[in-house]
Formats: sequence, C-alpha cells, structure tokens
Amino acid sequence: MLSFAIEWLHILIRWFHLVVGIGWIGTSFFFIALDLSLRKREKMNPGVYGTAWLVHGGGFYNVEKYAVAPEELPEDLVWYRWEAYLTFVSGFLLLTTVYYFNARAYLIDPSVADLAPWQAIAISMLSLLLGWIAYDGLMRHTTNDHPGLVVLCVFLMIVGFAALFSNVFSGRGAFIHVGALVGTMMAANVFRVIIPNQKKIAAALMAGERPDPALGLQGRQRSLHNNYLTLPVLLMMVSNHYPLLTGHPHGWLLVALILVIGGMARHILNRHEAGDPFRKYWWALPGAAVALVVAILATAPLPRSETAADASVVTDADVLRLTATHCVMCHSAKPTHEGFTEPPKGLVFTDIEHIRRYAPLIKMQAVDSEVMPLGNETGITRGERDALGAWIAANGG
Repeated sequence: MLSFAIEWLHILIRWFHLVVGIGWIGTSFFFIALDLSLRKREKMNPGVYGTAWLVHGGGFYNVEKYAVAPEELPEDLVWYRWEAYLTFVSGFLLLTTVYYFNARAYLIDPSVADLAPWQAIAISMLSLLLGWIAYDGLMRHTTNDHPGLVVLCVFLMIVGFAALFSNVFSGRGAFIHVGALVGTMMAANVFRVIIPNQKKIAAALMAGERPDPALGLQGRQRSLHNNYLTLPVLLMMVSNHYPLLTGHPHGWLLVALILVIGGMARHILNRHEAGDPFRKYWWALPGAAVALVVAILATAPLPRSETAADASVVTDADVLRLTATHCVMCHSAKPTHEGFTEPPKGLVFTDIEHIRRYAPLIKMQAVDSEVMPLGNETGITRGERDALGAWIAANGG
C-alpha cells in the first residue's frame, strides 16, 4: 500500500510540475515577445516607451509599456510570479523523491565517484546554492554594456558545473543537475531580482518618488536570461529518457552544445518576434545547425571490433544468465531492487522472448551506452556488454 501511495505521489508532483512549468514558460515567451513587438507611435501617453497591437481569440488588444512606470498604479495590478515559485518547489520535490530517495540507483555511479548517499545529496544541494551565488555575483559585478561577454561568462559557468557534475554523479544524475542548476538560477532571478525590483518601483510610485530606472533594466536583463535558457533546460529535464545523452563519457560537451542550439533557436524566434530582417540574425541558424551536427556525431555509437564477442558462442542461456545477474533485480514482475515496486517502463527480462522483443532498446541502453544497469551497481563488464551486443546482432537486433 505504501509503494502504491508513493507512486501516486510521484505522478501528482510530476503533473503539477509540468502544469506550473508550462505556465511559467508561457508567460516568459509571451512577455519577451510582447516586449520585442513594442513600437513607437505618433500618439502615445506620457512616459510610454512603446505600444503593441495584438489579436487573439477574436479580440484586439492595445498594450502599453512605460519606460519606467506610470505616475499612478491601479489597485488591481497583476503580478506574474507564482508560476516560477511553484515550478521550483515542485521541481525540488521531484529531485528529492526521485534522486535523493533513490540516490544509489539514480544519482551515484561507483565507477565515477563511490559516494555515500548523504555525500551525493550534500554535493547536490550545495552545488545548486553555489551556482546561484556565482551567477548572481557575476550579474551584480558586470554592466549591460557588453551583453555578449556576460552571456559568454554565464555559458562557461554552466559548462563548468556540468563538468563538475559529470565527475561526481551518474550520467543521468549529472544531466538532471545541470537542469536543476539552471532552473534554480531562473527561479531565483524571479524571486530575488525581478519581483523585488518591481516592488521597489511600485513602492516609489506610491510614495510619490521617481523610481530608479536601473531596477527595470536589471529585471529585463534577468528576464532575457531566463528566456534564452528555457529551451536548453527543457531538454536537460527530460534527458533521462535518452541514453545517447546521459551515457556519453563527456556529458559537459553535450551540455555546451545544447546551450548553443537552444540559445540560437531562441534568438531566431525572438528576433523574428521583434520584426528584424532575417539578414540581421541569419548567423544564428547555421550556428545552431553546426552545433546540432557536432552533437549528433559526438553521440554516434562507437564501432565495436568484430572479434570483441563471437555471436556463435553466445547462447540464449548465456543471455538469460547475464540478465539474471544484471537486469532482473529491476526488470522482473516483482523487482527486488529497493528503488522499484514495478518494472521500469513495464519491461520484464526474465524470459528470452521478452529480451528478443526489446533487443533494440536493450542495445541502446546497455551496449551502445553504459546507462544500464543504473549506476552499474552489479558491475557489468565491457566484455559482457559486447557479448550481449553480439547476441542481439545475431538475432536481428
């Protein structure tokens, strides 16, 4: 009964995380697109920076943006913040229930770093805190005069943390922590900078004072960073479904490429929303394409020696013994692994027919990459992987 309740808890937290995350991303995309679509017009109210005419759902909307703020604010001012806060809270709950409670299965790989669960969890929490401190310190000690340099520094910082995670966590643990780090930075931007600055602007107006324009500029800078990081962080969060990513020996390189691809794609969309001619941002398209090609080539399966394992001597019985040793602790009707109450994805490898049926998936997870077994808890060798690969090849896999 307890395992049933835990499974439903996971479902509800993940569902909630998706819902509030979609809401947060949607508002980010909308407001950046709105900001970029603003135009100067002949007749505008005093203090207005620009206006935008929008059409949606059969209605027309005229939106104004003030350079700093209007002289007076209405009582029914709408704030957009809870989507960001709840995305972070629900994301941390998922990190706790999935990765912290099952640290040996999902977070630790003894071949990378033989950590105790408490050590892995401590590194995880400390790195998220230090990541925000480093990013926030960088932002507070730089100006917006050289935005390209600032972006490069943020890029190098994230890649540096990715390299750290790759040297202490399992592959999937490293990728999810890059996503958690970036998500923490984005949520903290809202909680620590964007909303407080907006509150200071509102308070100054209520007191009859002129707000500091720098507050709005800081908030816009952090909002832009959040917008450009959205596409990369989404892929990081679903990376555990793709062993091509999490099983790569140089995960930090893939993180760097994903940041480039996502950032370039977001730039193309933003400049299109701004109405810029394509000749001003065309370079982003080949930039993203080159990074994508490099990522594809970097994750291509390495050719295995034909003599690595002789398919003719790898029998069904050999494969069953191999799966019994390394797989069925999780992939059986009643798993014995403490982290599972049901076989992952419903896959059962206790009979040869099921193994044949899912041979391509097994090859991807356990032969072409070394994602499975999780954290290599069972100590499967390269020779055993090659033998499994030879049997799959001989059986049409």
